[in-house]
Amino acid sequence: MTAALTSGASPTPPPAATPPAVGTPHAATTPTAPQPTAATPPHVATPSATTPTVPPPHATTHHTRHATPLPRIMIAGGGSGSGKTTLSCALLALFARRGLKTSAFKCGPDYIDPMFHRETLNTHSANLDLFMMDEETVRRLLLENSVGRDIALIEGVMGFYDGVGGNTADASSWHLSEASGTPVLFVENCKGRSLTMAAQIKGILEFRRNNIRAVLLNNTSADFFKTLKPAIEKETGLPVAGFLPYMPECSIESRHLGLVTAAEIENLRGKIERLADGIEKTVDLDTILSIAASAPSINPVTAAALPPLMQSAQSVTVMLNRSEAANVSKSVSKAVPPPVMKASKMPKRSKTTRRPRIGVARDKAFCFYYEDSLNLLKKLGAELVDFSPLAGKSLPSGLNALILGGGYPELYAAQLSENKAMLAAIRKAVNAGIPAIAECGGFMYLHRELEGADGKIYSFAGVIDAVCEKKERLVRFGYAEFTANVDNLLRKAGETLRGHEFHYWDSARSGDSFTAVKPVSGKSWRCIITTETLFAGFPHFHFCSAPEAAERFIKNL
Repeated sequence: MTAALTSGASPTPPPAATPPAVGTPHAATTPTAPQPTAATPPHVATPSATTPTVPPPHATTHHTRHATPLPRIMIAGGGSGSGKTTLSCALLALFARRGLKTSAFKCGPDYIDPMFHRETLNTHSANLDLFMMDEETVRRLLLENSVGRDIALIEGVMGFYDGVGGNTADASSWHLSEASGTPVLFVENCKGRSLTMAAQIKGILEFRRNNIRAVLLNNTSADFFKTLKPAIEKETGLPVAGFLPYMPECSIESRHLGLVTAAEIENLRGKIERLADGIEKTVDLDTILSIAASAPSINPVTAAALPPLMQSAQSVTVMLNRSEAANVSKSVSKAVPPPVMKASKMPKRSKTTRRPRIGVARDKAFCFYYEDSLNLLKKLGAELVDFSPLAGKSLPSGLNALILGGGYPELYAAQLSENKAMLAAIRKAVNAGIPAIAECGGFMYLHRELEGADGKIYSFAGVIDAVCEKKERLVRFGYAEFTANVDNLLRKAGETLRGHEFHYWDSARSGDSFTAVKPVSGKSWRCIITTETLFAGFPHFHFCSAPEAAERFIKNL
């Protein structure tokens, strides 16, 4: 069914007089959506089928605040390759041409698509992830990142209902749309299909009650669009708001972890502007803005907005299969040599009362960061200082901690390995006991050796006594919950973090300080190397999913 759970809007967009409200999201009145019409498909999913079942990562207290109007729209599709990123970037450029200040978001854990949003907007783009964060936190971040903005655009992930574990809609684009009350513009790739698209779209509409308000066709011609538009509208009851013409000159390359990053594409801004030129003639932007303006106001909660230093967060039992976890959470035999190279001396760190200064590795090789995660560290009093392992020769002065994020060190292995001064500086700092977090690419950098994308073995930092090698397929791919087996820099024994892994490289020394358990399947494994001052492993985390971990990190500085 196409009627929304939250707003009750019909597939037919509000009248043309609505768009001006998009430029004034902080108006006193909430946009009112029309009631469902006869065009609404008759099939109705049962309410219980639409209730997300994924449990929250941490408990919150429900103190409601005043509802906040925010015009917004989600770009979703039937699967990867439907054109979500292309359309999102083009629409962001068109919104800017209309004089609208826009905030951008990505559903799920992906780092790369927000880079394209940032390149389009020349501002930040945030991730909204309903596995790593609860619904209240997601709504709060949606509002926080939209202050002073006229409209928000959320790019969906994979297929509309594709969620955790491959057999649930939890943490899917649909789930985020429902949790945030966001209307959806559904984009479909026309290549190799015609009327079958109407059947597929109709099936998607009837699978769950949803917020889909219009369809947009990708990869088609003006003539074929004239044929498809009335057929799809007749069969689905949804308006078709235009199409993206085939523009091979604006295509974006992919690699082993998805799209190439925005920084690697020559004249990306020019490509996006050409895309915007193309769809400006083929897309009904007024209809899209009207749909965005029909979004209901959002009710945030005060408790979700506060870090744990101002509230006590309670642990909750998560719905994961722990049958295998008990068998792998035992201590590793002392016969196994330690994965971290022994430092010559580990001096005691002196506490400081001044604002802690954290060095953050940022360049083409290390670019996978959740901006809201880093912003939480700032809210807790930290000063973040960027440095480049690729180009820098020394660490910034006066650092109290290091963060080595994910990225593509394998693509820049030769250049990173040749920068002996930076390798020595990081090795010396970590071995001397500076608190350090190293995720995925940063974890790979700390190894004694790393196999580059060219197949050659390069010398690296040598903090972890192992070689990091390429595998033939993704290793331990996807979401998991990570339970600490020992007290460490971020968590106490028994406490959890939610995160994900996405890498083709692996190490014989992946660590044993945490036990990972995948949702749905219950598959588990040991991972993450910790010492009193080091937290290093392949998993990616978001501090907003466990603010108390961020507080623990800051208190250790």
